[in-house]
Amino acid sequence: MGDRLEGVVAKIGRDAVFIELDGKRQAYMDIGELRAADGTVTVKVGDRIAGQVVEVDLRTGNVRLGRSMGRPGSLAAIEQAREAAVAIEGKVTAVNKGGLEVDLDGVRGFCPISHVDSKYVGDPSVFVGRTLRFLVTDIREGGKNVLLSRRALLEREAREAAARVLKSLVPGAVVRGTVTAVREFGAFVDLGGVEGMIPASEIAHDRSLAVADVVKPGDVVEVQVREVREGAAQGGGEAAVKITLSLKALSPDPWEQIDMVLSEGRVVVGTVTRLVDFGAFVRLAAGVEGMLHVSELGGKVEHPSKVLKVGQSLTVVVKKIDREGRKIALVPAPEGVEAGATVQGPSFVLGMVVTGTVERIEPYGVFVQVEGTVGRAGRGLIPNAELGVPRGADIRKLFSEGMRVTAKVIETGEGRLRLSIRAAREDEERAQFEEYRDRSAAPAKLGTLGDLLKRKGR
Repeated sequence: MGDRLEGVVAKIGRDAVFIELDGKRQAYMDIGELRAADGTVTVKVGDRIAGQVVEVDLRTGNVRLGRSMGRPGSLAAIEQAREAAVAIEGKVTAVNKGGLEVDLDGVRGFCPISHVDSKYVGDPSVFVGRTLRFLVTDIREGGKNVLLSRRALLEREAREAAARVLKSLVPGAVVRGTVTAVREFGAFVDLGGVEGMIPASEIAHDRSLAVADVVKPGDVVEVQVREVREGAAQGGGEAAVKITLSLKALSPDPWEQIDMVLSEGRVVVGTVTRLVDFGAFVRLAAGVEGMLHVSELGGKVEHPSKVLKVGQSLTVVVKKIDREGRKIALVPAPEGVEAGATVQGPSFVLGMVVTGTVERIEPYGVFVQVEGTVGRAGRGLIPNAELGVPRGADIRKLFSEGMRVTAKVIETGEGRLRLSIRAAREDEERAQFEEYRDRSAAPAKLGTLGDLLKRKGR
């Protein structure tokens, strides 16, 4: 009596659950002890289950297990339950200043308020009239005062349940649980005695969604186990087990269908979701974001918050899709272009002459946005040596933002565009000189015979 045994559920009957102990012996447990509050049976065939020996039929050899010994019936049985650490049943009859008074089938028991539950109890009177299970922690005054603890029993059962659950938790396993709490950084999920967490990054493919937008406390969710690892032991106790879960791993990955949604050069309408120092993240579809770099917003924009705000609708062009890195580069769409159209980036050839507007002046040169272009691809640098001004001149006095200039393309490729005002002027002067020279070298027309006689008569 009182021995704690563990076995595998072999059969579930109408009134009892039959348990295979070691291949040779069987035991059974009343099915009522294994029903949840809603009446459903909490175990299935193949599950491991533990219980205490509460009865042995010497004639048949049948062993009955239980989560408790039931009602003890005598002080001797209570003493036996304490020694074997077996739970007993008792009916709560009253509440006093220190805790619950419990009737143990004629023997008075007492459960301190701090041992009534594993959680804080605000109103202990709700237990009056209920039959509960307890562990016997002490017997005093010859049995006149029996100290009980329900909390110790609940914590022991929770540890046992957690141990059973942990055996089934391996990376890749799909399990069900109940959301217990929601925070900005993730959601906590009860997996049946052990708690795991879904980090915010594993909630959904769409990173613009907050955790609270997807789940709430009480939700039953199906999740995939990402990682199970032991953390550092706290307070000299057992090492804590950290379980990382994923909700998005079980939902379709939008990147697998990215070619059906986006293509390079396509004009799309998105929503600004985040602003960072280096640019703006734009939501293009559920679970798909692109990056609009700050350098694409104009030479004078130092931070995207100067021209954009979160939630703003924005028309952009898909510049490049990095499928392996799951990155999408965006540029602003040219004015007047509608969503769905295809736009090719600006094309520059060495030697071509372009017109543009001064956007920014730096100590080393002037940045110019070429007419008809938007973003970094159409922005070129005119170095100081190519500005066509005397060496050492103050370029801020000679050039101003918004000023129109004409320049020649002297370098292009790999995202670089270098221009030269000096070269454009030299080309224009050379063309003018060659045109003058060609006119001067042309032979004079003789005209008619009458014209010739007129000239001689003069």
